[in-house]
Amino acid sequence: MTTRSQAPFITPALVTQKAVQRLPRWALLLFCAAYVIPGLIGRDPWKNEDIASFGHMWSVALGQASWLHPNVGGVLPTSGGVLPYWLGGAFISLLSPWIDPALAARIPFALLLSLILALTWYSTYHLARTDAAQPLPLAFGGEARPQDYARALADGALLALIASLGLLQLGHETTPELLQLTGSVAFLYSLSSAQYHPIQARWAALLALPAMAASGSPTVAVLSGLAGMAVCWRSRQTELRGHFWFVLAATAMAAALATLLSAIGLSGWAWRVDAAQRVMDIPKLVVWFTWPTLPLAALTVWYWRRQITYRHIAVPLLLALVGFGAAIAMGGNERAMLVTLPALAVLASFALPILQRGLGAALDWFSVCFFTVCAGLIWVGYISLHTGVPAKTAERIAKLVPGTQAYFSLTALLAALLGTLLWLALVRWRTARHSHALWKSLVLPAGGVALCWLLFMTLWLPILDQARSYRALIGKISTTVPSKALLCAPEVPVGLLTGLEYFGGYQVNGLPDSQRSPSVRCDALLLRVGGRAVAPTVDGWERVAQFNQRTRNSEQIVVYRRPAAVAHP
Repeated sequence: MTTRSQAPFITPALVTQKAVQRLPRWALLLFCAAYVIPGLIGRDPWKNEDIASFGHMWSVALGQASWLHPNVGGVLPTSGGVLPYWLGGAFISLLSPWIDPALAARIPFALLLSLILALTWYSTYHLARTDAAQPLPLAFGGEARPQDYARALADGALLALIASLGLLQLGHETTPELLQLTGSVAFLYSLSSAQYHPIQARWAALLALPAMAASGSPTVAVLSGLAGMAVCWRSRQTELRGHFWFVLAATAMAAALATLLSAIGLSGWAWRVDAAQRVMDIPKLVVWFTWPTLPLAALTVWYWRRQITYRHIAVPLLLALVGFGAAIAMGGNERAMLVTLPALAVLASFALPILQRGLGAALDWFSVCFFTVCAGLIWVGYISLHTGVPAKTAERIAKLVPGTQAYFSLTALLAALLGTLLWLALVRWRTARHSHALWKSLVLPAGGVALCWLLFMTLWLPILDQARSYRALIGKISTTVPSKALLCAPEVPVGLLTGLEYFGGYQVNGLPDSQRSPSVRCDALLLRVGGRAVAPTVDGWERVAQFNQRTRNSEQIVVYRRPAAVAHP
């Protein structure tokens, strides 16, 4: 291996040792904790994919469905493979009855989110240590030491990922996409660390791609494997050339696993191409979903274009392009775009050494203004909810979430106050002194996202639960249908079927009449109709109630019971 002084690479980075000062580990861990923990405890499963995935996990944990064919009320999952449902179901079974099933299902996915953050850091660290990624030596010395430089870029990549708006909600759900994201970033780590930790890299590849295939994303897994093989084949590093065969084996395992799942009737090779989405919607999605990583990643590609075939640029760029291609093929699907975020965060970190001071200042001041205003609005909404002042804000909240009830929690209030004070201290630190650290421009975006998420999950959690949980709707249905009853609900979303079981204690059957067994005799019938549509008349059933499904009157849930049951409940 050539030494750094002999390296023939010409890079755009000029970095002094002063610029790679270390971000304190306690501060980095505090960022991660403030991002991962809020929303883990004290909330219901939310509409729509969150509670639907939880339903499949809960059904296998209770023994109502087989582990090979997870279902809720007979309705199979349309995507996601089986691995996510096994993971959540295993934790529910392991922690029952000591921990609520919804919390037990969220624990492994919170651990996955923590793993995603850690693997993004280590992926950037190993890529930044390569010879082609190192900054140019300075004429009189004083350039950054390789490990310190790599650590500073890794800190920046982690902050960039936390600041990514697209990860905020989807990263805190119990959905298959989070396991797909874990597989994607594990494969990124595999290609990044093969030169330094070949054994770990091989295991990461052999686990990552099959995990993606078993989580409902086999096509992305295979395409990622092909991209990884291209990088390994072109590399001059002996370790990378040897890593090619393990990537090939992992790709073959992913394809074989997807084929096997399809053969047994599960979502293996699930093609979800959707060309009906308007093309103009995709750029809007990309702009907000990938902020602020995509602009910085674009700067990296431009300034490092002479090194675009080297591993520190090629690996994250190819994996990001695979994710973008899948998202566009699926009509601008934001969940498919989720796998691009760690790769974009890695690319964004390499823009930090060449980021102009004016652009960095603009990013800082935008973050200060935007997130301070956002936090202020959250506090105003919280105060109006509990005091009625300002009155217009309270009226708007009541209109958006009918029947809103304010619940006071001293713990939540103290956590929100602490987070706000830390934000103000962070703003003062960043604006009151000049910092040379490479990661300085991403501290405020990451801190602002973590602050707003913390405030939402403390001050506004009761409102969000009332708006996004099925608990209130199921409470209304329980006034007309007794608990333990068998409800037939054809063409009703899996999320609502889960809500009926989890919140109402009902037995549910979501199969259409043509697929339902003749021996099944339902106590009540539930139908979903449009907000302004007239409830249909069903032979042998009498309509007894009609409820709003959501906070806005977009859909209605109509409850039917047999005439004899209505007369003699």
